[in-house]
Amino acid sequence: MKLKRLAEDFQVEEEISLPTGNGPFALYRLTKQSLSTLEAIEAIRQRWKLPKEKLAFAGLKDKHALTAQHITIHGGQRRGLTQAHFELKYLGQTPRAIHASDITANRFLIVIRDLAAGQIDSMTQSLAGVARDGLPNYFDNQRFGSVGESGQFIARPWCLGDYERALRLAIAEPNDRDRPAEREQKQVLREHWGDWKRCAQLLRRSSCDRIVAYLAGDPKDFRRAVALVPHDMRSLWLAAFQSHLWNEVLATAVSQICGPEQLTPHPIGGRDVPFFDELDDAQRQQLARLLLPLPSARIHLDDGPLKSLYDQVLAKEGLELRQIRVKYPRDSFFSKGDRAAVFAPGQLQHQSDEDELDVGRQKLTLQFTLPRGSYATILVKRIAGDLDDATEEAD
Repeated sequence: MKLKRLAEDFQVEEEISLPTGNGPFALYRLTKQSLSTLEAIEAIRQRWKLPKEKLAFAGLKDKHALTAQHITIHGGQRRGLTQAHFELKYLGQTPRAIHASDITANRFLIVIRDLAAGQIDSMTQSLAGVARDGLPNYFDNQRFGSVGESGQFIARPWCLGDYERALRLAIAEPNDRDRPAEREQKQVLREHWGDWKRCAQLLRRSSCDRIVAYLAGDPKDFRRAVALVPHDMRSLWLAAFQSHLWNEVLATAVSQICGPEQLTPHPIGGRDVPFFDELDDAQRQQLARLLLPLPSARIHLDDGPLKSLYDQVLAKEGLELRQIRVKYPRDSFFSKGDRAAVFAPGQLQHQSDEDELDVGRQKLTLQFTLPRGSYATILVKRIAGDLDDATEEAD
């Protein structure tokens, strides 16, 4: 069973409601493959010599897929741009920058290859269950790329004011996504942590040279050093930790509503979380109504089952809800909002054919739409089991 043998085997197209007409913002359609959204944005910024604050995008799309999404540039050029691995098409002017709330849906086409006939039958039956019961709305592995080999979240010590620990996890802990140069850089930092002048000598022109240079002059000010990390990276740390906490809240709720015979564990972010199967009407309705707020000190929960649920999950982390906040720097904060416990794919279609890449085997092609913020790989897990993480990263 193989996912994403070809880039075209995983296609994502973002649908938005942002109108065009007049305004100071240029709207573009960004089509890319073999690039992450952040890498494509940086390439555009460098090519047109733009400050970061001029560019905006609504969501992150996977590197290992063929994706289409939208960006805005304040005062941007009224023309397109083509480079290796991406194309930017000018669509017109709009009165404001694009925002995540402008996404109405994401449209997917996914091909799962190297299947036996029996697997096709099993997956088709599972799709019927998905159409009937929906899927648990977990944040999937793509959300946890900043988590290193220890499995510790950078934002946890950051929230607790342990800036040195947070910085060490961020710039020195190995991550299985590290390129060779990054792995060597992190090894130098681990071996010479605290000897910042030595680190500065060994890490000239590295991705963290600014942080190391600052600590060489003020070796104990880890608080300020954390603030020197680019804002978009710090935002990813917060998103990863908040997503993990929310997943744990949903996992606990699913385990309370469903019996153990209805649940199958799947790994997400280094932890097993339960997926449900064959819900009864009462369970289906209960889960369909369930909205769970994103954990942060900014929310207020009255005494009751929901507050008890959050207290239970946070206690396992050694935390209270009031601690899920960042004291410094003030430009970093956790998101606020409610997230549905389940989601249902729209316009779900499937078709099986001979697999032209694997002789004697079959492929299953899926087409569907998802609401903003839901993950297609959750559907893949539900019907196909746990594929190799290296082949299942998509947003």
